[in-house]
Parts: sequence; structure tokens; C-alpha cells
Amino acid sequence: MVITIASGKGGTGKTTVAVNLALSLGTERVMFLDCDVEEPNAYLFLNPEVEKKEKVYMPIPKVDDSKCEGCGECAKICQFKAIVVVNKITLIFPELCHGCGGCIRVCPTKAISESHRELGEIFFGKSKDLEMIWGKLRIGEPMAPPVIKEIKKYKNKKEITLIDAPPGTSCPVIASIKGADYTILVTEPTPFGFNDLKLAVDVVKALKIPFGIVINRSDLGTEVVKEYAKKNNIPILLEIPFDERIAKAYSKGIPFVEEMPEYKEKFIKLYDKIEQEVREKNERTGGNKR
Repeated sequence: MVITIASGKGGTGKTTVAVNLALSLGTERVMFLDCDVEEPNAYLFLNPEVEKKEKVYMPIPKVDDSKCEGCGECAKICQFKAIVVVNKITLIFPELCHGCGGCIRVCPTKAISESHRELGEIFFGKSKDLEMIWGKLRIGEPMAPPVIKEIKKYKNKKEITLIDAPPGTSCPVIASIKGADYTILVTEPTPFGFNDLKLAVDVVKALKIPFGIVINRSDLGTEVVKEYAKKNNIPILLEIPFDERIAKAYSKGIPFVEEMPEYKEKFIKLYDKIEQEVREKNERTGGNKR
């Protein structure tokens, strides 16, 4: 079972839900992947011991000027304008390259070969029995999806894989959600939270992934999220009220299920709802085809 925890905006409590869900389900059952590579913070709450690190690279073209005739075929095929030919001189812009390799294939003189650039780093660690993998994008690097894809190669190693996605609805979020069995959308009952929740709902619907909502700080704001969920037949999996004890635990970097063990049962029930919905979906469609 692969479950992605996402949100339309930052600050809704997405990582808080992911961490506390992992600890509630039993650390020996869970593989935790933090795909918020631009600002990973789940490790601050789980305190894993780093066991190893790996660099993440992406292929980029390298031009041999002695072979290049400046024909421009490479520039024509590049959809991202990472290659420009000026006065028969081929210029490469590595930050724009998506590593597709098309330029290498079409070069008639074989003047383009494959080089690479470092995108970031992946960390492997363990907190008690919980295996955790998280990534950090190199400062100034705009290409998060390749790092996320490297992290996701380790999903399905255990009974449950929890993926903490980046906030928002951009390419890194889609890279994190794609291929999941279920997505939990964490929101808050505020105008901004509601607006960005609707954007996130559109994303998971387009990807045809079952989803439900967790409302954090549910007793603040308005009833607009609940009304929207009821109108659109979206399950509300859990409501977490504003609680000073949760806020204090968060400020100390402590998962609140450790301070408030009664919430473990609530997170277990949340998972049971997800498991039932995924099972029913698989029965209707003839099995999990992901």
C-alpha cells in the first residue's frame, strides 16, 4: 500500500499528519519517504540515524566542438530551449535540460555525448524500526522531480509506504503522487486552505487516484471545507482540532502521538478507512494495476 500525504499549500500540517500516521501504524510496517526535497523536515521529528548517502545526478549533453558543424538539429528537438546554436556555435544551458537525450540521438556528426550534473543527495536512515529515506535538492537547482523519482524507487519495500509530498500542485507534487494507491489531502478551514485544496483535488482527480481529506485545526475558520467535501462526496478521514498540547509538542520537535497516545487509535482508524476504500476499488476494477 502506497499512500501519499499532500496539501495544496504549505503550513497545513501535512508532515505532521505523515509522521504521526507512520508512528501510529507501527514502525516495523512502514517505509517513510520524504519527497519534499526542497525543504525536507520529517527527519526533525523522527530523528533517524543516517546510515548512508547517495548523490543524485541527471544526464546533460556535452558538445565536442571539433565535431560539431552547427547544424542546429539538437536545438530543434529540445523543447526546453536548453540548447541554442548561434553563428554555428552550440551553447548548452544545463539548468534548463531535462535529460531526455534527444539531442544525442539526432546529432548527425555524433558531436554530443552524455555528461551529468549533480541535482542533490538522498539520505538513508532508521529511527527505531522505521526506515526512512529523504532527499535534499542542491541549492539553486530547479529540477526536483528527478530526485523525487530516485527516492520513490524504494517504495513497496514494506507493507506500507508513506510519501510526504511537497506542498502545492506543481511538477514535484505530481511526481510524488503519481503511482500511489491513495492520497491524503491535508487542509485547514480557511479561505486560503480551501482555495488550494480545490486545486489539489483537481490534481488527484486527473491522476485518477482515490483520496480523502484530513482537516487540521478543524475548529478554527469556517465550515466551508466540510460543506465542499459533502457536496462532492469526498470522505473526511480525520479532523484534528486546534490543541495547545499539539502546538507545544510540535515546537519541541515531538510527534504529538507520543504526548497524546489516544490519537494513535484515530490514525489507525484513518488507515483502516483507506485500506477498505482501496480494497473495494481493486475489487471493482479487477485488482491493483499500479
